[in-house]
Amino acid sequence: MLAIQAQSNIPTDFGTFSVYAFSEHEDDWNPHLVWVAEPTDFSKTVNVRFHSECITGEVFHSRKCECGQQLDASMKYMSENGGMIIYLRQEGRNIGIINKLRAYALQEKGFDTVEANLKLGLPADGRDFGVAVEMLDLLNIKEINLMTNNPEKLRALENSGIKLNQRIPLEIESNETNEGYLSKKKDYFGHLLEKV
Repeated sequence: MLAIQAQSNIPTDFGTFSVYAFSEHEDDWNPHLVWVAEPTDFSKTVNVRFHSECITGEVFHSRKCECGQQLDASMKYMSENGGMIIYLRQEGRNIGIINKLRAYALQEKGFDTVEANLKLGLPADGRDFGVAVEMLDLLNIKEINLMTNNPEKLRALENSGIKLNQRIPLEIESNETNEGYLSKKKDYFGHLLEKV
């Protein structure tokens, strides 16, 4: 069962966040994280972003995706408006960095992001957003605005007991490298993208 294993305040380029580590075991080296901007009132409607880990985009600024830019934009938004980022340790749509690099190698041979995962015998998207809902429950949050373009994240809140007040779009301009990736998000996964 998930529990808060640690909590601390961290100053960032976007402001100070209170950071919680959630996992089932205190010795888990890869816990899910919740970054709460100061000040945020959990008793009111909370702005929330479910964000899945992407080391290539967030740390090394890969142009194959827009994940790093989305994380920066969501941190800026939460710092300015109050809210939280639930950072899920689900690298590569939950296939892990090794399989993600294998999928990238297949993409270099002409496969798109979905085809590459399926060729490796992996799901197109193996993420579980139920764990984010569980963390909201543990923090006793009852009503949220969800920052997302992904309808699966919206569906994760159905029958959860957490009221979804509204969706906050988070769209990043494409570049010459990630246009196909973003088109696949829109056409295959049904992401709510206007600029693609």
